[in-house]
Amino acid sequence: MKYTVITGASSGIGYETALAFAARGKNLILVARRLDKLEELKSTIQSIDPQVNVIVQTSDLSVTDQAYTLYNNLKEYQIETWINNAGLGEGSSIAEQKLDKVETMLRVNIESLTILSTLYVRNYAEVEGTQLINVSSALGYAIAVGSVAYSASKYYVSAFTEGLAKELELKGAKLKAKILAPAITETEFVKRSIDAEEFDYKANMPKYHTAKEMAGFMVELYDHNEVVGIVDQNYNFNLRGPIYPVISEL
Repeated sequence: MKYTVITGASSGIGYETALAFAARGKNLILVARRLDKLEELKSTIQSIDPQVNVIVQTSDLSVTDQAYTLYNNLKEYQIETWINNAGLGEGSSIAEQKLDKVETMLRVNIESLTILSTLYVRNYAEVEGTQLINVSSALGYAIAVGSVAYSASKYYVSAFTEGLAKELELKGAKLKAKILAPAITETEFVKRSIDAEEFDYKANMPKYHTAKEMAGFMVELYDHNEVVGIVDQNYNFNLRGPIYPVISEL
Protein backbone atom coordinates (compact mmCIF):
# COMPACT_ATOMS: atom_id res chain seq x y z
CA MET A 1 0.00 0.00 0.00
CA LYS A 2 1.35 3.41 -1.06
CA TYR A 3 0.94 6.68 0.83
CA THR A 4 1.17 10.43 0.32
CA VAL A 5 2.65 12.37 3.25
CA ILE A 6 1.44 15.94 3.79
CA THR A 7 2.96 18.10 6.52
CA GLY A 8 1.03 21.07 7.85
CA ALA A 9 -2.16 19.15 7.03
CA SER A 10 -4.39 20.51 9.82
CA SER A 11 -5.50 23.64 7.93
CA GLY A 12 -5.16 25.73 4.79
CA ILE A 13 -3.38 24.39 1.72
CA GLY A 14 -2.34 21.17 3.47
CA TYR A 15 -5.91 20.42 4.55
CA GLU A 16 -7.35 21.03 1.09
CA THR A 17 -4.52 19.10 -0.57
CA ALA A 18 -5.37 16.12 1.62
CA LEU A 19 -8.97 16.28 0.41
CA ALA A 20 -7.84 16.62 -3.21
CA PHE A 21 -5.50 13.62 -3.03
CA ALA A 22 -8.09 11.59 -1.14
CA ALA A 23 -10.55 12.30 -3.96
CA ARG A 24 -8.11 10.44 -6.20
CA GLY A 25 -8.08 7.48 -3.85
CA LYS A 26 -4.62 8.24 -2.47
CA ASN A 27 -3.86 6.84 0.98
CA LEU A 28 -2.62 9.60 3.27
CA ILE A 29 -0.26 10.23 6.17
CA LEU A 30 -1.29 13.56 7.64
CA VAL A 31 1.19 15.47 9.79
CA ALA A 32 0.66 18.52 12.02
CA ARG A 33 0.93 19.64 15.62
CA ARG A 34 -2.83 19.63 16.35
CA LEU A 35 -4.11 16.10 16.80
CA ASP A 36 -7.75 17.18 17.10
CA LYS A 37 -7.63 18.89 13.71
CA LEU A 38 -5.96 15.87 12.12
CA GLU A 39 -8.59 13.54 13.56
CA GLU A 40 -11.35 15.82 12.22
CA LEU A 41 -9.78 15.74 8.77
CA LYS A 42 -9.40 11.97 8.91
CA SER A 43 -13.10 11.60 9.77
CA THR A 44 -14.07 13.93 6.93
CA ILE A 45 -12.02 11.98 4.40
CA GLN A 46 -13.27 8.59 5.53
CA SER A 47 -16.89 9.77 5.47
CA ILE A 48 -16.35 10.69 1.81
CA ASP A 49 -14.42 7.54 0.87
CA PRO A 50 -14.03 4.78 3.49
CA GLN A 51 -11.57 2.99 1.17
CA VAL A 52 -8.91 5.67 1.67
CA ASN A 53 -6.50 4.71 4.44
CA VAL A 54 -5.60 7.74 6.59
CA ILE A 55 -2.86 7.78 9.21
CA VAL A 56 -2.38 10.79 11.47
CA GLN A 57 0.96 11.71 12.97
CA THR A 58 1.62 14.63 15.31
CA SER A 59 4.91 16.45 14.93
CA ASP A 60 6.18 19.93 15.78
CA LEU A 61 8.61 20.69 12.97
CA SER A 62 9.88 23.80 14.76
CA VAL A 63 11.80 21.27 16.86
CA THR A 64 14.41 19.92 14.46
CA ASP A 65 14.79 16.58 16.24
CA GLN A 66 11.12 15.93 15.59
CA ALA A 67 11.77 15.95 11.84
CA TYR A 68 14.08 12.97 12.29
CA THR A 69 11.61 11.28 14.62
CA LEU A 70 8.76 11.82 12.15
CA TYR A 71 10.68 10.29 9.28
CA ASN A 72 11.83 7.32 11.34
CA ASN A 73 8.25 6.71 12.50
CA LEU A 74 7.13 6.45 8.87
CA LYS A 75 9.84 4.08 7.62
CA GLU A 76 7.49 1.10 7.64
CA TYR A 77 5.23 2.75 5.03
CA GLN A 78 5.78 2.91 1.28
CA ILE A 79 5.66 6.62 0.46
CA GLU A 80 5.06 7.55 -3.18
CA THR A 81 4.73 11.31 -2.60
CA TRP A 82 6.10 13.54 0.14
CA ILE A 83 4.69 17.07 0.38
CA ASN A 84 6.53 19.48 2.67
CA ASN A 85 3.73 22.00 3.13
CA ALA A 86 4.32 23.08 6.76
CA GLY A 87 5.56 26.65 6.94
CA LEU A 88 5.54 29.75 9.10
CA GLY A 89 5.70 33.48 8.33
CA GLU A 90 6.95 36.67 9.92
CA GLY A 91 5.30 39.90 8.78
CA SER A 92 7.56 42.53 10.31
CA SER A 93 10.40 44.74 9.18
CA ILE A 94 13.80 43.33 10.11
CA ALA A 95 14.45 45.87 12.86
CA GLU A 96 11.09 45.09 14.48
CA GLN A 97 10.82 41.34 13.99
CA LYS A 98 10.64 39.00 16.97
CA LEU A 99 13.79 36.92 16.84
CA ASP A 100 12.31 33.96 18.70
CA LYS A 101 9.54 33.84 16.09
CA VAL A 102 12.12 34.13 13.29
CA GLU A 103 14.16 31.27 14.76
CA THR A 104 11.05 29.09 14.87
CA MET A 105 10.21 30.02 11.27
CA LEU A 106 13.69 29.15 10.05
CA ARG A 107 13.58 25.77 11.76
CA VAL A 108 10.28 24.89 10.09
CA ASN A 109 10.80 26.50 6.67
CA ILE A 110 14.46 25.56 6.21
CA GLU A 111 15.88 23.04 8.67
CA SER A 112 13.04 20.52 8.93
CA LEU A 113 12.22 20.81 5.23
CA THR A 114 15.86 20.09 4.36
CA ILE A 115 16.05 17.13 6.73
CA LEU A 116 12.81 15.54 5.50
CA SER A 117 13.67 16.16 1.84
CA THR A 118 17.13 14.65 2.24
CA LEU A 119 15.93 11.55 4.07
CA TYR A 120 13.18 10.97 1.52
CA VAL A 121 15.58 11.36 -1.42
CA ARG A 122 18.04 8.91 0.14
CA ASN A 123 15.39 6.22 0.35
CA TYR A 124 13.28 6.89 -2.75
CA ALA A 125 15.48 8.40 -5.49
CA GLU A 126 15.34 5.18 -7.50
CA VAL A 127 11.67 4.34 -6.90
CA GLU A 128 9.47 4.76 -9.98
CA GLY A 129 6.60 7.24 -9.71
CA THR A 130 7.81 9.05 -6.59
CA GLN A 131 7.60 12.81 -6.07
CA LEU A 132 8.84 15.32 -3.52
CA ILE A 133 6.87 18.58 -3.56
CA ASN A 134 8.14 21.45 -1.42
CA VAL A 135 5.85 24.42 -0.85
CA SER A 136 7.74 27.66 -1.32
CA SER A 137 6.05 30.98 -2.15
CA ALA A 138 5.86 33.57 -4.89
CA LEU A 139 7.97 35.47 -2.33
CA GLY A 140 10.61 32.77 -2.82
CA TYR A 141 11.24 34.50 -6.14
CA ALA A 142 10.57 38.16 -5.25
CA ILE A 143 11.64 39.86 -2.03
CA ALA A 144 8.79 41.38 -0.04
CA VAL A 145 9.89 44.43 1.94
CA GLY A 146 8.29 44.05 5.36
CA SER A 147 8.62 40.26 5.23
CA VAL A 148 12.26 39.96 4.22
CA ALA A 149 13.17 37.10 6.56
CA TYR A 150 10.17 35.10 5.36
CA SER A 151 11.03 35.81 1.71
CA ALA A 152 14.61 34.76 2.31
CA SER A 153 13.51 31.50 3.90
CA LYS A 154 11.39 30.75 0.85
CA TYR A 155 14.25 31.71 -1.48
CA TYR A 156 16.09 28.90 0.26
CA VAL A 157 13.22 26.46 -0.35
CA SER A 158 13.07 27.39 -4.03
CA ALA A 159 16.84 27.26 -4.60
CA PHE A 160 17.27 24.04 -2.61
CA THR A 161 14.47 22.27 -4.45
CA GLU A 162 15.42 23.51 -7.91
CA GLY A 163 19.00 22.38 -7.24
CA LEU A 164 17.78 19.02 -6.00
CA ALA A 165 15.61 18.60 -9.10
CA LYS A 166 18.68 19.21 -11.28
CA GLU A 167 20.81 16.73 -9.31
CA LEU A 168 18.14 14.08 -9.66
CA GLU A 169 17.83 14.77 -13.39
CA LEU A 170 21.59 14.55 -13.97
CA LYS A 171 21.77 11.25 -12.10
CA GLY A 172 18.85 9.82 -14.05
CA ALA A 173 16.89 9.33 -10.83
CA LYS A 174 13.25 8.29 -10.94
CA LEU A 175 12.15 10.63 -8.13
CA LYS A 176 10.93 14.05 -9.25
CA ALA A 177 11.43 17.14 -7.04
CA LYS A 178 9.00 20.03 -7.54
CA ILE A 179 8.07 23.41 -6.06
CA LEU A 180 4.65 24.93 -5.48
CA ALA A 181 4.94 28.71 -5.11
CA PRO A 182 1.63 30.26 -3.98
CA ALA A 183 0.90 33.95 -3.69
CA ILE A 184 -1.50 35.23 -1.02
CA THR A 185 -3.86 32.42 -0.07
CA GLU A 186 -6.85 32.54 2.27
CA THR A 187 -5.57 30.47 5.21
CA GLU A 188 -4.54 30.99 8.85
CA PHE A 189 -1.07 31.95 7.60
CA VAL A 190 -1.39 35.75 7.46
CA LYS A 191 -2.95 36.20 10.88
CA ARG A 192 -0.19 34.06 12.41
CA SER A 193 2.46 36.03 10.53
CA ILE A 194 1.23 39.35 11.90
CA ASP A 195 0.06 38.00 15.29
CA ALA A 196 -3.57 38.94 14.68
CA GLU A 197 -6.60 37.10 16.04
CA GLU A 198 -8.47 37.50 12.75
CA PHE A 199 -7.70 38.70 9.21
CA ASP A 200 -10.32 39.67 6.62
CA TYR A 201 -8.98 38.79 3.18
CA LYS A 202 -11.86 40.38 1.26
CA ALA A 203 -11.38 43.70 3.05
CA ASN A 204 -7.58 43.76 2.88
CA MET A 205 -6.49 41.89 -0.25
CA PRO A 206 -7.40 42.93 -3.80
CA LYS A 207 -6.48 39.45 -5.04
CA TYR A 208 -5.94 36.10 -3.40
CA HIS A 209 -6.60 32.40 -3.90
CA THR A 210 -8.57 30.11 -1.66
CA ALA A 211 -6.79 27.14 -0.12
CA LYS A 212 -8.98 24.89 -2.26
CA GLU A 213 -7.79 26.66 -5.43
CA MET A 214 -4.17 26.21 -4.34
CA ALA A 215 -4.80 22.51 -3.72
CA GLY A 216 -6.06 22.34 -7.29
CA PHE A 217 -2.79 23.88 -8.44
CA MET A 218 -0.90 21.34 -6.32
CA VAL A 219 -2.66 18.54 -8.18
CA GLU A 220 -1.84 20.18 -11.53
CA LEU A 221 1.83 20.32 -10.55
CA TYR A 222 1.69 16.69 -9.42
CA ASP A 223 0.25 15.65 -12.78
CA HIS A 224 2.85 17.44 -14.93
CA ASN A 225 6.59 17.11 -15.43
CA GLU A 226 7.51 20.77 -14.85
CA VAL A 227 9.60 21.58 -11.77
CA VAL A 228 7.90 24.83 -10.70
CA GLY A 229 4.24 25.70 -10.25
CA ILE A 230 4.10 29.42 -9.48
CA VAL A 231 1.42 32.07 -9.09
CA ASP A 232 2.38 35.22 -10.99
CA GLN A 233 1.64 38.89 -10.20
CA ASN A 234 -1.73 38.64 -11.96
CA TYR A 235 -2.62 35.61 -9.86
CA ASN A 236 -2.40 33.23 -12.78
CA PHE A 237 -0.91 29.80 -12.10
CA ASN A 238 1.99 28.79 -14.35
CA LEU A 239 3.80 25.49 -14.73
CA ARG A 240 7.37 26.05 -15.85
CA GLY A 241 10.97 24.92 -15.65
CA PRO A 242 13.50 26.02 -13.03
CA ILE A 243 13.90 29.76 -12.53
CA TYR A 244 17.32 30.05 -10.87
CA PRO A 245 20.50 29.57 -12.92
CA VAL A 246 22.23 26.30 -12.09
CA ILE A 247 25.97 25.54 -12.26
CA SER A 248 26.50 21.80 -12.57
CA GLU A 249 29.47 20.30 -10.73
CA LEU A 250 28.35 16.69 -11.00
